[in-house]
Amino acid sequence: MEKEQLLETLKSHYPREVRKQLVKTTLQHEKDNNKTELTQQYKVINQIFSYVLHELGWEISKNSTEWTTHPLEIMEEAFPKLSTTQWYKEQKIETSNNVDILLEK
Repeated sequence: MEKEQLLETLKSHYPREVRKQLVKTTLQHEKDNNKTELTQQYKVINQIFSYVLHELGWEISKNSTEWTTHPLEIMEEAFPKLSTTQWYKEQKIETSNNVDILLEK
């Protein structure tokens, strides 16, 4: 699926207010360090992220030599301010760590 088509699908399944609320609630739970609620929020975000990866045809074995932040960019574009969450930062760190490992080989 192409980026624009994927973005339209996400936006049609998750109206703007729902997407904003997901990020807002996640940020609030991160701030409050509410681990129980945060686990639930991350689970929702991870399910959506898994869908994005699936639709892009992204597989770790296939893409391990070509790390890209393209799936995260789609998530960021679809979900306003997602990049300010700890979830997003952890995904970026994980990607950076894997790129560093591959470059050291």
